[in-house]
Amino acid sequence: AYRDRGTLKRVILDELHALAGSKRGDLLSLALAPLHTIAPHHRRIGLSATARPLAEVARFLGGDRPVAVVDTSARPRLDLEIRVPVPDMTRPVTPASQQPDSTNPAPFLTPGGVWPVIQPVLLAEVLGHRSTILFVNSRGLCERLCQRLNELAGAEILRAHHGSIAHEQRREIEEALKAGRIRGIVATSSLELGIDMGAVDLVLLVESPGSVARGLQRIGRAGHQVGEVSKGRIYPKHRCDLLEAAVVCRGMEEGAVEATQIPRN
Repeated sequence: AYRDRGTLKRVILDELHALAGSKRGDLLSLALAPLHTIAPHHRRIGLSATARPLAEVARFLGGDRPVAVVDTSARPRLDLEIRVPVPDMTRPVTPASQQPDSTNPAPFLTPGGVWPVIQPVLLAEVLGHRSTILFVNSRGLCERLCQRLNELAGAEILRAHHGSIAHEQRREIEEALKAGRIRGIVATSSLELGIDMGAVDLVLLVESPGSVARGLQRIGRAGHQVGEVSKGRIYPKHRCDLLEAAVVCRGMEEGAVEATQIPRN
């Protein structure tokens, strides 16, 4: 664009919400500013499914230039559930049918908290669908959970996907899911954005996503076609996590996306 001044017609900024509220967005604005001088007739086009408020994000996109807002938003089509696989999160127990002594009706404590209970449930969800993405909130948990679920399955049916993995390796993992060579991906925020993942049947969130916008971005990876329903299941890890997940789920069903806070100065 800088070399061929007369050929630049448009600049498309996808996933605008991920840029407008961060320092990366500030740097991008500085990089784009000279284009108005070099190619004064070019247009900027910003795209986002979770950008609010639209007027403020439009100002970020255009700078000192006017911006036309095309709002085609609609209420999300979600099949959303919060699932707690234990009756009491303060005392995780194994169901009576899995107790070593079936003559003793009293449940026994499961060592290791809720994880020994949640992991087999997550594996059953993955095996019950063609392709699944499991989202977690840290890279360490991503690696550990992926390894443990593969151990339970007795085969490598899942791959870990996060920002510390090389770009080419992440692409290879994504292609493996599309081709059906693996059943799912355990991921962090590295798969939130609009990546062409093909047909994903189910999204599992292990703990609350922390915000309505993030929850919609993650659940939206399932049924990512026009008119399709996005199917998601949230598995909280503890009681506070359950409370936050309930609040976030209500906001997701209502489409109540948080306002983007654009840095000043």
